[in-house]
Amino acid sequence: MKKKMLGGTKRTSIVVLLASAVAVISFIIPLLRHHQSKLVVDRLWKPEELAIYNGTDANLPILLAILGSVFDVTKGKSHYGPGGSYSHFSGRDASRAFVSGNFTGDGLIDSLHGLSSVEVKSVVDWRDFYFRSYIYVGNLIGRYYNSQGEKTKYLKGVEAKAARGAQLLEKQKNEEAKMPSCNSKWSQQEGGEVWCDVGYPRLVQRPHEIALTGKMSRRCACYKEEELGQPGLEVYKGCDYLSKVCAV
Repeated sequence: MKKKMLGGTKRTSIVVLLASAVAVISFIIPLLRHHQSKLVVDRLWKPEELAIYNGTDANLPILLAILGSVFDVTKGKSHYGPGGSYSHFSGRDASRAFVSGNFTGDGLIDSLHGLSSVEVKSVVDWRDFYFRSYIYVGNLIGRYYNSQGEKTKYLKGVEAKAARGAQLLEKQKNEEAKMPSCNSKWSQQEGGEVWCDVGYPRLVQRPHEIALTGKMSRRCACYKEEELGQPGLEVYKGCDYLSKVCAV
């Protein structure tokens, strides 16, 4: 009789343990599934794989790539999810569109061919922003990384061009600081106006601008009277030679 009771106690204990195990497993499995739906392994991605993570599947993270670096932007799903203002970046590398503003099919590409050093620097700055703000999850095989995850010659060229752009911008900033810019204002009723508190307003070409942007541009700077004879300075149309205020 005692043996039967002991056997029954053992069976009861086993049943209780099994029930407890089932309860634990039934609790853990949904958590694992939830975790798997959010977790993206740091690895190499193929374009067709990345395209799946475009925000249309609510059970998957939202990913985007810029210069071949892939980021989990799920925490910004209101922007990167379907209908969001940045949804066109999701599931692809559309590096060019970060500076071109062309969000059509032809504009949503990864090539930076033909962009100026300032524009290329801007794309690199955007990539730095994503490294600071979102979760880096790997690299995209293609233009910027090869199948071994190594930087391509193209990416190295992009980073070198951005570095040159940064140096030129700093040099231009330092040179322009030597000659103060004009004050300016504009209103729809009265139009525009530039003036100098000290000196006389002149149009002058911005240094290094062609190297930076591929275009020529000018700014308004203030020059002392003894400096007005140097080459490259232009008086505003309709403005007197020694006027301190000019309509534009």
